[in-house]
Amino acid sequence: MQQLTPPTRVLMGPGPSPVPASVLNALSKPTVGHLDPYFLQVMDEVREMLRQAFNTKNRLTFPMSGTGSAGMETCFVNLVEPGARVLVGVNGVFGTRMVEVAKRCGAEVTPCEQTWGRALSKEQLLKAADGKPFDILAVVHAETSTGVLQDLAPMREAANELGALLLVDAVTSLGGSHIDLDEHGVDAVYSGTQKCLSCPPGLAPISFSKNAEERLAARKQPVQSWYLDLSLIASYWGQARAYHHTAPINMMYGLHEALRLTLDEGLEDRVARHQRHSGALRAGLEAMGLTLVVPEDERLPQLTSVSIPEGVDDAKVRAQLLRDFGLEIGGGLGPLKGKTWRIGLMGAGATRNHVVTCLSSLYATLTAQGFSPKDEPLSAVADAYERSRPK
Repeated sequence: MQQLTPPTRVLMGPGPSPVPASVLNALSKPTVGHLDPYFLQVMDEVREMLRQAFNTKNRLTFPMSGTGSAGMETCFVNLVEPGARVLVGVNGVFGTRMVEVAKRCGAEVTPCEQTWGRALSKEQLLKAADGKPFDILAVVHAETSTGVLQDLAPMREAANELGALLLVDAVTSLGGSHIDLDEHGVDAVYSGTQKCLSCPPGLAPISFSKNAEERLAARKQPVQSWYLDLSLIASYWGQARAYHHTAPINMMYGLHEALRLTLDEGLEDRVARHQRHSGALRAGLEAMGLTLVVPEDERLPQLTSVSIPEGVDDAKVRAQLLRDFGLEIGGGLGPLKGKTWRIGLMGAGATRNHVVTCLSSLYATLTAQGFSPKDEPLSAVADAYERSRPK
């Protein structure tokens, strides 16, 4: 059996994102024990850097062993007991997953349905609540299936009126969009490492507010998942260092480096970088005559959804991009399957080189398949960068 030789891809789908060399190097460092003094120091540093990245002072802030979906399960299984009332904003795939996870926890779930590709409003949530109180209001901050960025301020206002804790999916926003937990009053949040943090998938950062901690402590029944029980895992991350499970040592090294790079760049500058390059990408797409799915004031900078032109074969275009250019973009999900492409500019992938590579490759591929773009995209890209140049 030969050693693995993965191809080098230009990752511009909905995740994973390109991984910097220093993160890959960190993953290859010598493995130590999960209670080794060196690793305990790494844990402390990761926890503190996550607090900075989330803009929070929450005590319960650390990465769970598992992908972003494990983070989702962690939040629900710890905060939801049978019979709890949960209101979920559904405007994409990950809202529908929240509904399913909450139901499996025994919750009484009320979905608030919104058109895919549009953000939720406070009024829609309160209408769906129909005057009833709720224990949890769950929303997706950055909906990866559609490219919508959700304003969290009205979500907190709705949660206040419902008497609910606010639970937020920040899998695609952490490290790429403003996610200020304390300012927005977010009670529980989960994320992933493989999006804007540009670390391989495998860890799920979470954070619980004091109110969420109190809800966990007041449970009448044990958390249904032993593996994801924060009342147990917090003892490993706290002073007791009580053994729970063997932590993924080298993945923690990788996250440590990814967070170091994120904070060294600065959160404000990192958010601005995602916005600048996404603006150039969108200018190029529109110059070709392609239509963007999400209204401008609701767009997620790190993930752009574009409508597939009539008569263009979705699978053939993506296959040719991968074969001829080594470029990966994503297809649509759910009701948008076969109707949209999802183009990611996340973390280390949010660069001018990626923008130009994507647009040039897409232009050539569409032309080869018989679609006539309105204009070539690179002039519009250059203009967009000139307009966004710091004064």
